[in-house]
Amino acid sequence: MIDVVLGVDVGTSSTKGVVVDTDGRILGAATRPHLVDRPRPGHVEMDAHVWWDEFVSITAELLDRGDIAVQAVGVSGMGPCTLLVDETGEPVRPAVLYGVDTRAGAQIARLNRELGADTVFRRCGSALSSQAVGPKLAWIRDHEPEAWTRARRLLMPASWLVHRLTGGYVLDLHSASQCTPLFDIHERRWIPEWAHHIAPGIELPPLRWPGQEAGRVNTPVGGIPAGTPVITGTIDAWSEAVSVGGHGTGDLMLMYGTTMFLVHTVDRLVTSPSMWATLGAMPGTRCLAGGLATSGAVTDWLGHLFGDITTGTLFEEAAASPPGANGLVMLPYFAGERTPLMDPDARGVIAGLTLRHTRGDLMRAALEATAHGVRHNIETMLTAGADIRRIVAAGGGTRGSLWPQIVSDVTGLEQTVPRTTIGASYGAAYLAAALIGQADITVWNPPETVIRPDPATTTVHDRRHSQYLDLYTDTAAIIHALAHDQNSHPAADTS
Repeated sequence: MIDVVLGVDVGTSSTKGVVVDTDGRILGAATRPHLVDRPRPGHVEMDAHVWWDEFVSITAELLDRGDIAVQAVGVSGMGPCTLLVDETGEPVRPAVLYGVDTRAGAQIARLNRELGADTVFRRCGSALSSQAVGPKLAWIRDHEPEAWTRARRLLMPASWLVHRLTGGYVLDLHSASQCTPLFDIHERRWIPEWAHHIAPGIELPPLRWPGQEAGRVNTPVGGIPAGTPVITGTIDAWSEAVSVGGHGTGDLMLMYGTTMFLVHTVDRLVTSPSMWATLGAMPGTRCLAGGLATSGAVTDWLGHLFGDITTGTLFEEAAASPPGANGLVMLPYFAGERTPLMDPDARGVIAGLTLRHTRGDLMRAALEATAHGVRHNIETMLTAGADIRRIVAAGGGTRGSLWPQIVSDVTGLEQTVPRTTIGASYGAAYLAAALIGQADITVWNPPETVIRPDPATTTVHDRRHSQYLDLYTDTAAIIHALAHDQNSHPAADTS
């Protein structure tokens, strides 16, 4: 029998699972695509039962062989999400997703008045934004009193899987640190008086580090025997950083996915009003993090817009478009923007269009737009005092060379790409293996490629970056007015 660990990650566009031996070799992988629900403009939700159903389906597929023995289970998921359940563990409403859900603007403003914006930032390390859990709890309490009356506990994708597997109620410290303003980042604990003010009646979970044991499987599931240890798990981007060894001090992990995420591990608390200061995936670590609301989501949108053309074809056509996309500048704020704008009412803009532009130019502009968003985030981190010594790339977008190369060209920075970039599920598997003492990420997933910027593109990308920054500033009044119109007329939204 081969000893293995299982890793499953619930992402925005799919749930992915891997079964890995204790040397880090992937013996099997499975994916279950899914869609999020967008019931109104700015509202992004998902039925938590889908997460569990997909976990069971993936597990049954991966473990349907007679020569393996599961030693531990790792879980991770998108976040921070807001899933409220009743006393039996049944969801009282769909989960409200992370910063792509921008519904709680009024609650953010109210909590800033009630608690003090400066006090929140000082105590929590992050300002209130669409990423924060607290305002979304307040929104549910304000707008859905029937659901709120039944709510007793707060879960996220990883902790939901843990609960279904073990019956335990626990949350990792990193996820808790994104529950602003419920968590004190200095003391690493919940803030009971603020929790009672915002979410009275909600029992907040005990806290552990992501790789610590959350419990043991209480009933066999899809080939996982009862008694198998399960890690506490964490948010996908931090699991992804672990998966590529991008969680050491000075590392910056870039996650290429439906959204773009940046996680920089620091040796001390570093804060910025327009970034997120969090705890890390490993005991005692801290991070400064940021995220684009859309990245791969825009390329998917273009594919659908052009008649469901394959992404591969669009990438080939984008590669034929020169740096600068033949004079196009795109703002990728198709779902508002998270860091460093913190603007839920930002919107996408494509400037410079002519009749001669091709879909390859548009695709190139989209890829360059995410690269400029990455550069904007990195420059903000550096201004805050970050010490970025190494950039490690992860996620599905690294499978082709074009997108990471564009990011390196726009930022002027090298990126290391490891051998395995399958994503957060691999990081969850690694943490599960580490739990039983059988993992070394430098052996599991060594560096394979270094992407270096092309100096010949510097001039055009520097000019475009200035135009990218100016385009938002110069169009902000118009796009905010348009966002107001969209939010006032939900039927007009076709997302």
